[in-house]
Amino acid sequence: MLAVLGIMAVVWGLGRALRLPGGVIWLLIGVIYIAVLIVQLVFPAAHPLRMATGDGPEGWLILGGAVVLVGLYIQGLGWLKRRAVPVDETRTEAQGPFAPGELNRYARHVVLRELGGPGQKKLKQSKALVIGAGGLGSPVLLYLAAAGVGRIGVIDDDVVEASNLQRQVVHTDGRTGMPKVQSAMQAMEALNPYVEVRPYQRRLTAEIAGALIAEYDLVIDGTDNFETRYLANRVCVEQEKPLISGAIAQWEGQVSIFDPAHGGPCYQCIFPEAPAPELAPSCAEAGVVSPLPGVVGSMMALEAVKLVTGAGETLRGQMMIFDGLHGESRKMRLKPRADCPVCAGRGAKG
Repeated sequence: MLAVLGIMAVVWGLGRALRLPGGVIWLLIGVIYIAVLIVQLVFPAAHPLRMATGDGPEGWLILGGAVVLVGLYIQGLGWLKRRAVPVDETRTEAQGPFAPGELNRYARHVVLRELGGPGQKKLKQSKALVIGAGGLGSPVLLYLAAAGVGRIGVIDDDVVEASNLQRQVVHTDGRTGMPKVQSAMQAMEALNPYVEVRPYQRRLTAEIAGALIAEYDLVIDGTDNFETRYLANRVCVEQEKPLISGAIAQWEGQVSIFDPAHGGPCYQCIFPEAPAPELAPSCAEAGVVSPLPGVVGSMMALEAVKLVTGAGETLRGQMMIFDGLHGESRKMRLKPRADCPVCAGRGAKG
């Protein structure tokens, strides 16, 4: 019997080497099997050929039955695979808010008691507008995308320059000359293809601010000029949207949430008038240490995550000041100003 099995193995090996179709190889092996089975069933027990091919037909019948069962099993698996409907990961509406496998990337969020699945779902359903794709906007955009914020808008009219790359980590040297919003979109989509990025390659103006901010749940201001800050603040107060604001200079930065609709002050309560240019020089004039925007921008993204999910205590009505040169941080309470021209008389909603 072993000799016959060896012959079958040789036939299989030669067939594969000659690249014969699988059906032809199995046909040749089947012919050998049937010939041996006929010998075992027809020839006398003492016949030399029967003795050379086995002690009886029982072993060959068992072997044949096992091969048939294995073949039927393989055919059944193939039939099931052909009938299976392939999963389209781009269709998430019928399967809930998350695409198949998407939750795996947020596993470290899901295990957090303060976030969990419900918190991640809130992030997925949230919409955040980031004003500025520069030093502060870079870490904000990357971390909002990584955290799974469902829709992220970014507005900026500038292009990537070599001098930006010392601190604006969302951009790369290869994207120098590209509009910042397009460069940022490429980075965010590469990091998390499940988020929707909406780039607006223009400056935030009074003509578009109201309609644009109305499309989002919260606004994150990472700009470096008071004109845009006052505009964003005014529209957010009118629409009762929280405004996360950050600023940096040299070695220091600050973060706060301005939300008069929930009892806090607005930006103009704290900064009634823009300071003289010499008192608030730009980063180009005064300089800024490379990691500082990352620290402050990450704080802003963290406040956004807490604001959306309701986790912990936010900086609503408080300001965090970070001193990178001396490794110190402090918080101060902020109160609404009764004579504020923007938010005075707007009652808190709790």
